[in-house]
Amino acid sequence: MNGIRFVSPPMPHYIVGGEDTYRPGGSHPARTNIGVFDLLVVTRGCLCIAEEEERYAVSPGRYLLLRPDRAHRSYQACDAETHFYWLHLHTEGSWQTSAELEADPQRPADDPYVRLHQFAFVLPQYGTVVRTEALHDLLRQLTLWEAEPYSAARLKQQASFQQMLLLLAEDTADRHPAPPSFAVAERAAAYLQQRYRETISYEAMAEALHFHPNYVARCMKRVYGCTPLEYLIRYRLEQAKHRLAYTDEPIGEIAADAGFGSFAYFVKRFVKQVGCRPRDYRLRYRSRERR
Repeated sequence: MNGIRFVSPPMPHYIVGGEDTYRPGGSHPARTNIGVFDLLVVTRGCLCIAEEEERYAVSPGRYLLLRPDRAHRSYQACDAETHFYWLHLHTEGSWQTSAELEADPQRPADDPYVRLHQFAFVLPQYGTVVRTEALHDLLRQLTLWEAEPYSAARLKQQASFQQMLLLLAEDTADRHPAPPSFAVAERAAAYLQQRYRETISYEAMAEALHFHPNYVARCMKRVYGCTPLEYLIRYRLEQAKHRLAYTDEPIGEIAADAGFGSFAYFVKRFVKQVGCRPRDYRLRYRSRERR
């Protein structure tokens, strides 16, 4: 299954959308590197779209998710009247094709509210819609709210868009279960989150998960873009950042409770990850609260 894998949070977000109808002989415009994902959902007729060298015939009940970093064009004009919904979406988080095995490690946002509870999901680039009426209803809502100038309409759009993502992801999961590596990575992440205060070894984690340590590491690298050790350190740092910003607890106590056996190592990793010392981080957020 050729798909786009998103790592969230942050979740992909809706930008703009609408609907269009091409008469026979009409065709989709050619574009290159538009910078956002382009989702096309056909209700009647057929769109013949090429992304680079890959060709797709998007008929009723099918959808196509075009990448933001590729060229796409029509390779054949419409034979019949063709109606479709389109919408642009994007994400500030990590994404990659399911064929790409490795991802760049993501640095958590510098915000004490952000915790490292990331998960991954895959949407096929070229998929079949199972619950067509439900999807079309959501797309119509997005289109209707496009004309509303109020912020409440923007909020409703994002909520409907998230429902649409869930619908497509659930349909995909029913027909194409996630690769075993996804389940292993999520189990490993849960294991690390539950025991982050403890001393953790690859061997103990692998034994608990019933997989070889190297396989667990490969799964986490594929899904989260980091090794189990990197994930654990980042998770510990997120716990420490939150307590630095919102408690008066001694920094050494915070470091120890977050699972860092050495205060010097905690400071070293904190500076490398966050860009400042723990004390400076605390002062920064205390001064922000006073504004």
